[in-house]
Amino acid sequence: MTRRVRTRIAPSPTGFLHLGTARTALFSWAFARHHGGDFILRIEDTDVARSTQEAVDQIIAAMNWLRLDYDEGPFYQMQRLDRYRAVIDQMLAAGTAYQCYCTPEELDAMREAQRARGEKPRYDGRWRPEPGKSLPLVPAGMKPVVRFRNPIDGDVTWNDMVKGPITISNRELDDLIISRPDGTPTYNFCVVVDDWDMQISHVIRGDDHVNNTPRQINILRALGAELPEYGHVPMILGPDGDKLSKRHGAVSVMQYEEAGYLPDAMVNYLARLGWSHGDDELFDRRQLVSWFDGSHLARSPAQWDAAKLNWVNAHVIKQTPDAELAARVAMLLASRGAPVAADERLSRMCALFKDRCATVVELADWLGMYYFDVSPRDEDVAQHVTDAVRPALQALRDRLAAIDWDKGTIAFAMKEILGAHGLKMPQLAPALRVLVCGRVQTPSIDAVLELFQRELVLRRLQGV
Repeated sequence: MTRRVRTRIAPSPTGFLHLGTARTALFSWAFARHHGGDFILRIEDTDVARSTQEAVDQIIAAMNWLRLDYDEGPFYQMQRLDRYRAVIDQMLAAGTAYQCYCTPEELDAMREAQRARGEKPRYDGRWRPEPGKSLPLVPAGMKPVVRFRNPIDGDVTWNDMVKGPITISNRELDDLIISRPDGTPTYNFCVVVDDWDMQISHVIRGDDHVNNTPRQINILRALGAELPEYGHVPMILGPDGDKLSKRHGAVSVMQYEEAGYLPDAMVNYLARLGWSHGDDELFDRRQLVSWFDGSHLARSPAQWDAAKLNWVNAHVIKQTPDAELAARVAMLLASRGAPVAADERLSRMCALFKDRCATVVELADWLGMYYFDVSPRDEDVAQHVTDAVRPALQALRDRLAAIDWDKGTIAFAMKEILGAHGLKMPQLAPALRVLVCGRVQTPSIDAVLELFQRELVLRRLQGV
């Protein structure tokens, strides 16, 4: 790199941080970290009518949850209005921007006439100053917009990090509005000034911005600014090939935390949506940063796969320290009405059950049997708690009331009861599970019972 790498993520606080923006943030963060550069958070809040503080808070919370730490920011565009206006004044003075007094009705009529002629609707430049050109009279009392004086001839070409060389003719671009009648600057202009002032070296963003890029490059050139490199990543599609939407799971990133996904799993999965490192499917942040040099970004859209995310999350859960899982489960159980300490006992429960779970919510569901009443299904009771097993269950209850409460002693007591009643473990264990745990299948029953309070087990076996 000939200049210091500086990347940014610039979400608009008009809604939650969605998966596509989270992936772009991840790519920008990993690229900056790989090259020892800086990652910047910028809040593009010039859409005053739709921007909310709640959305800002949610964006920052999502970045923190994903552990995408930023070196600078958050910067807010609405706090930079004086800077934008100063640059617009400079451009007006330099002749690279001009005032336009077209009314909305005139613009509508202009586009209608162009469509009728089979032309692409665009601003026709009637207020654009040219040598020897007579401009219309300025309407009294009307506030103008400010338009960028886009070059008429030539092309805009850049070597996209993802798509390769892209060329767009300047004749395809009209004169972009960069300031509204009330003086509020527009998106494409604010982005340019921000990237210029913040010395952004690489812009990684969704390919829905490709059409904005030539306009932004032309404005940067008009300002004499150094251009960043651009990389436009394809969108994420749903499993059916349509644009990812809420019905596919395109909800707030923070809703994935609520659903029991771990941030390391989400980072791993999002990174693989549009980027690869050989055949590696599972990796940690350190490996991601080591590998993410900006190459191997896919040109084709990635498809969201909820089952694959669950698979990755299950793997991360297995690798997560039990004490960390216990802290997360304790919060979930507390939200359900069971204030539980994230102690050694809860850690042991997590160790026993985590291999069966794709999410932390599933883990909390399993462990709920230790803290909440269970309601076995009638059909399970009828199938497993039979007249042939009941005497053994009664005898086992009496035996459990008098022994040391540990896995080995519980297992020995069960073995003795089986021998005395001529039964096999596949007859006794399911009945025990149904009555004590409320379900037919669990890990090894002696290990499961050890983690219960003895009194709770005896109570659930009472009156068999």
